[in-house]
Amino acid sequence: MDETEFWQLVDTTRETAEGDPEEQADLLVERLVQLDPDSVLDFSRHFESRYNRAYRWDLWGAAWVLLDGASDDAFDFFRCWLIGQGREVFEGAMHDPDTLAELLDDFDEEIDGDGEELGYAADEAYEQLTGAVAPALGIPAAPAEPEGAPLEFENESVIAGRYPKLWERFRED
Repeated sequence: MDETEFWQLVDTTRETAEGDPEEQADLLVERLVQLDPDSVLDFSRHFESRYNRAYRWDLWGAAWVLLDGASDDAFDFFRCWLIGQGREVFEGAMHDPDTLAELLDDFDEEIDGDGEELGYAADEAYEQLTGAVAPALGIPAAPAEPEGAPLEFENESVIAGRYPKLWERFRED
């Protein structure tokens, strides 16, 4: 599975699920079990490499604004959700997290921002196909700390200044 096929699978499942990340995860499993185990591992490699790439302070700050705070776990699940939004949104956020204010049509804190199940879809599909736990993917490990400079999440003026578009559109009043 190449990068284009990876993103096509992400996009078609998101569209079919109408943006619901849990439904998208279920659809991903359904689609992945129709492939061979090596293709499922390829999907997993694409997903994990993007998940690791998104481990950045500036993205965590964007998640903080969108989620009205983001713990370690919440940021992990946010990164899965961000991948699930597709290539345009993911790459746009990687280029400049504040552009999420323009890239997201809407954001419902009840369902959006938490893609935990998306992170397990390939593992679940692989186990259904083979009866075994997926092997190590052979990709570089995630960094121990997020990339970039840490942010003062609790300082509203710092966050509002760093993410003016997100702050204007999504901040809690």
